[in-house]
Amino acid sequence: MRNRRDRLFRDRRDAGRVLAGLLSHYRDRDDVVVLALPRGGVPVAYEVARALRAPLDVFVVRKLGLPRQPELAMGALASGGVVVLNDDIVRQARVDDDTLRRVTEHEQKELLRRERAYRGAADMIDVADKTVVLVDDGLATGASTRAAVRALRQLRPARLVVAVPTAPASTCRELAREVDDMVCASTPADFVAVGGSYMTFGQTTDDEVRSLLRGAEGTPVADTTVAVLRADAVPAPGGVLPDEVLFDLVGDAGLVLFGEASHGTHEFYAARAAMTRRLVQEKGFRAVAVEADWPDAYRVDRYVRGYGEDRDAEEALRGFERFPAWMWRNTEVLEFVAWLRAHNERADEPVGFYGLDLYSLHRSAAQVVAYLEGVDPQAAARARERYSCLEHGEDGRAYARAAAFGAGEDCERRVIAQLTELCSNYRARDDRPENDRSADERFHAERNAQLVRSAEEYYRTMFGGRVSSWNLRDRHMAETLEALRDHLDGGKIVVWAHNSHLGDARATEFASRGELNVGQLVREHHPDDCRLIGFTTYTGTVTAADNWGEEADRKRVRPALPGSVEEQLHEVGGDFALVFPQAPRSARVLRTSRLERAIGVIYRPHTERHSHYFRARPADQFDALIHVDRTTALEPLERTPRWNSGDLPETYPHAV
Repeated sequence: MRNRRDRLFRDRRDAGRVLAGLLSHYRDRDDVVVLALPRGGVPVAYEVARALRAPLDVFVVRKLGLPRQPELAMGALASGGVVVLNDDIVRQARVDDDTLRRVTEHEQKELLRRERAYRGAADMIDVADKTVVLVDDGLATGASTRAAVRALRQLRPARLVVAVPTAPASTCRELAREVDDMVCASTPADFVAVGGSYMTFGQTTDDEVRSLLRGAEGTPVADTTVAVLRADAVPAPGGVLPDEVLFDLVGDAGLVLFGEASHGTHEFYAARAAMTRRLVQEKGFRAVAVEADWPDAYRVDRYVRGYGEDRDAEEALRGFERFPAWMWRNTEVLEFVAWLRAHNERADEPVGFYGLDLYSLHRSAAQVVAYLEGVDPQAAARARERYSCLEHGEDGRAYARAAAFGAGEDCERRVIAQLTELCSNYRARDDRPENDRSADERFHAERNAQLVRSAEEYYRTMFGGRVSSWNLRDRHMAETLEALRDHLDGGKIVVWAHNSHLGDARATEFASRGELNVGQLVREHHPDDCRLIGFTTYTGTVTAADNWGEEADRKRVRPALPGSVEEQLHEVGGDFALVFPQAPRSARVLRTSRLERAIGVIYRPHTERHSHYFRARPADQFDALIHVDRTTALEPLERTPRWNSGDLPETYPHAV
């Protein structure tokens, strides 16, 4: 921290020239940007920017006050759509999502009005990886500047410098702990107010701000965030990448992971299916592995390979009975399964359809027993006896409740013993001639036994905490993917699952809680052999339930929150993709931590901020991000009256 004890400035421009002298080591550097806190900070920053020959912009900060105590800030909103919340105050004041949204939207309008008044239609300078010099005309408590600093940190500057002509020494010391460099030109011992350090301290007008911004000398203003994203955007109507972009992105990778921002969006399913067909046809992919239970997906696999008794794709999908059945019993999957069957009938190398998830505890146990009854009835009897400990109802959650009261320890040993026996002995016990079909059946039995082992542990730990059960589930899915690839002798696989499973967890707030996911594990094991592709949307409709196990509804998806990645992509316009290896500037922009939305099988719009948003760095989560601005609800095969009616418009019954 650098300062001089006492100094009296003629006016703000004079203060800026003095301050510029203390910042001379930042002169003529391409990475330096000067930001002013308007309005009083602009004349000061103008002189700083001119002396440093750096671009000048304003950084507007608006306080988010509590509705009944507006003087008490529950957070701040800043340029670039950044929202900083004081979680303690939000929690103590019991601020709900609707109130937070209402206050934020009100302040967002005022912030945008001020930004338009100052810089017209231009967007804010991109500050990612830059040295930012934040300038004001002085500090008293430093509250506004501190909010600006915290907001700026989310835009990921390489270095953050705060420079002011005058402030109390204590305020400078406190703020110095939060920035990389703190410059206070004067720290009066008898500080009373900022104006006391100026001979002339009149109000700065909007006209003066506009004039100074237009007249600022220095390097040209850097491209705005939206302009950078727009320049790199690849048109992707309906979320489908052009073939040349898709094939260039995938290259020789053997694992392509397609995410989704919800489990009930038509465009995500349709786009994944379309691009998967092209990868099968042109890149030789041999399997589709989905976020579904192994036995249900195996029934589909038998159908698409021409085995089994199902007469058509709809029958093959009837195994998906448990909630949420619409995830796989929907029109898009139906069409894809029918296509896959037709493709395999004329293909030299059939393409399989597999499940990665672990919720089928009892069905998988039954299928292990059924397999062994065909190859070794005595082994089947042992398996039946071992699995009898799971009989606490047909619902895995019933077993979880029983395990919570001590029913799980002996059962854990039993399912491990069964898995060990099956994996070590099944080849010796199968006397049939070796062929692809019998190898598939043995592999199916082995995966079911592994699933029982993983599901038993998952349900046993369900009430012990989210992190342990989440990690166990995603490790199981990643291990199943590895086993499947070994079974296919290294064959290429497309994966369909939610963004929360496939976007690298290390780039999200969940990493700080110890959570991992499939995308992270795949990247760690196959860093050069995988591609992670995510999807986002701004608004539309979605198929989802109010609560677990309830009927599917067709719900309206609220417009994305201010400061979210979805809102920023919405500003770019249309349906498009950002392929980060080919778009380094956009990658820098989206390595900033932002809010990101995740809708699963449940959607609760009235608690959306807490229920569906988390912080993430999208360019580190994914290799490519596909944005479909307005999406529609996935159509279940069983359309209920509730789904058909959907959400009523907000203006009902007036329809205006």
